[in-house]
Parts: sequence; C-alpha cells; structure tokens
Amino acid sequence: MERDVRRRHASSFGTAAGVYAEHRPDYATAAVHWALESAPGSRVLDLGAGTGKLTGTLVTLGADVIAVEPDSAMVSELRRALPGVRALAGSAEEIPLPDGSVDAVLAGNALHWFDMAVAGGEIARVLAPGGILAGLWNVMDDRVDWVAGLERVGGSAAIGPRDTLSSWRGATAGLHLPGGDVVARFGSAEQAEFPHGQRRTADSLVETLGTRAGVLVMPEREQLATLGRVRAFLASRPETASGNFTLPLLTGVLRTHRL
Repeated sequence: MERDVRRRHASSFGTAAGVYAEHRPDYATAAVHWALESAPGSRVLDLGAGTGKLTGTLVTLGADVIAVEPDSAMVSELRRALPGVRALAGSAEEIPLPDGSVDAVLAGNALHWFDMAVAGGEIARVLAPGGILAGLWNVMDDRVDWVAGLERVGGSAAIGPRDTLSSWRGATAGLHLPGGDVVARFGSAEQAEFPHGQRRTADSLVETLGTRAGVLVMPEREQLATLGRVRAFLASRPETASGNFTLPLLTGVLRTHRL
C-alpha cells in the first residue's frame, strides 16, 4: 500500500469511533498472556490503542498500562471506557515516553499501520532490554463455510489480508517488525493463534465490517452497496439469519524480543 493511501486508511477510524468502540471485538485472554509471558516486568504500552479494546484486557490481567493513540476521537472513547488508564496522544513514530520505560509494547490490529522505518527505532527506544514487541490481530476463521462465503461477498475492502486465518500469517510474518539497523536489536519473530469468538447479530456484524478502513474510505454509494451485499448474505444463511450467533475468531499474535 502506498504511503499516502496507507495514511488515509490509518486515519479513517476516528470518523466511526463510537461504532468501533461498541462493535469491534476484544482479544483472546490466552493470546495476551502468550504475548507477555516472557516480558521482564508489568509495564505495558498499548500502542495505537484505538478505543481501548486491547487496553481493557491488559487491565484485567493486572498490567500497568499506558495507552498511546493519535486520533482524538478514539482517545475520547478509550478514556470514557477506561477512565483509570493513562491515555496519551501520540503515535508509533513519536512515542511520548522516556527511554526504556516499558517492558512490553503491544499493538492490537494496529502494527500494520506503523511506518516501521521510523517506529522501529522508537519502539526499541522505549523498550527495556528483554522487552516484548507484539502485534495482535483478530481474524475470522474462514475454515468455517459461511465465513468463507462472507469473505467472498464482502470483498477485500471489508475483509482484508489480515482479517482471515488463511491469510494473516503470510500478511504479517516479518513484514511489520523493525527493519534496517534496528532489526539487530530484536530477536526472530514467533507467531501463534488462539481461539476466540464474539456473540453477534447480523446487524452488529455489518456494523463491525463498516468500521474497516477499506469501507470507511469508500464513497458513500459504494459503501452502502458493499454493506448491503453483506447484509443480504447474512440473511440468506441459516447460521446468521436470525438472532444471536458466535462469530468464529482467532487472535493471532506476532511476537519478538528486544535484545
């Protein structure tokens, strides 16, 4: 993705901050445990924290969390939901924290938006030796037939290359970790997936897909047509046509250590 296009996509979420806060899923607790299991301490930076979906899980696990997020509308939702968390305006490329001040940097559905040529050095700077860098993604389990059908109907804007189990490993492996001179300060990357799920209705799943960056930047007519196809598909499937159902998810984790 070209830099200007990526920047436009990355900055689109604030326009739907309230819907994002209500409908985006949290993260599998086991995945967060695995991401942090060898961190040297409990100080965690949630980088690109959005509305606090990952932040809330970290708080539940007893981490000493600082959230950093560039979008003011997203930060407002995070502060409303988690008033006890220190939430700062900032970005992965300009982290407003001192050197060596955290034991882990986690990013929930955000690492792919970072300019790692710049952010890699910043992350290395704020991490203590032995600290963890981990990206987490909630991915739909497209081994399930109706989910695979939803992917075809929604198209790449609604369900992108990091949004399904069959594609997220290839889309994330080694592509979003520090490069250049900074790479020597990190160990090799590890990947793992952890079962997850979220109770949904057809309406709430449509709302969720409407918060994808590819949909948010669409012209209104195209956006309505895309979400209309998704709604019609969900109405046609016995698994999703009426009432509540479980959206089969996994939380995928890409983890490395600062040497």
